Amino acid sequence: MFSSLLPDFAGLADAVRNASGLIGLAIIGLYSFLIAFILPLPSEVVLAPVRAGTLALGLPSYLEYAIVIVVSGVGKAAGSVFAFHIGQEAKEAGPIVRFLRRSRFDIIEWSEKKSVELARKYGYVGLAMALSVPFFPDTISIYAFAVLERDYKKFALATFAGSVGRLLVTMGAFGVAFVFL
Repeated sequence: MFSSLLPDFAGLADAVRNASGLIGLAIIGLYSFLIAFILPLPSEVVLAPVRAGTLALGLPSYLEYAIVIVVSGVGKAAGSVFAFHIGQEAKEAGPIVRFLRRSRFDIIEWSEKKSVELARKYGYVGLAMALSVPFFPDTISIYAFAVLERDYKKFALATFAGSVGRLLVTMGAFGVAFVFL
């Protein structure tokens, strides 16, 4: 039902994989923004253009990786702040929270048990740690944490750190030569 209302973003991941130059960096930033607040897609795909050599910024690959990681982190932090704002509005709108609790998939209960539990125990550091886990869609975690917290600046810093952490963990665990997306 809802899939017909949303545009098809499958081509966006392909655009990220083939990103080139400054426009490619803008695509990576936009993709990272969108996956933070609406798209449950993997963020690790942003590493593909550097690995494949298509980013072509004319810099050593380690600098291209660093630039992609920062651009992705900033994009995801910006998207997370947008999601945070939506979460703050939803918190004020009791009917939305009641609807989510009654829905077939109790998103709030699930996220409180998993990612928000970590965030409650360790605060914003816990959120950053939860977002550092490769291959786990973090859109739900971002929204769940947004409903519980209020500090935009700490939230943005935690999501930036978690985004950068995720890409570094992915590169460390799987090596930069292995991009699976």
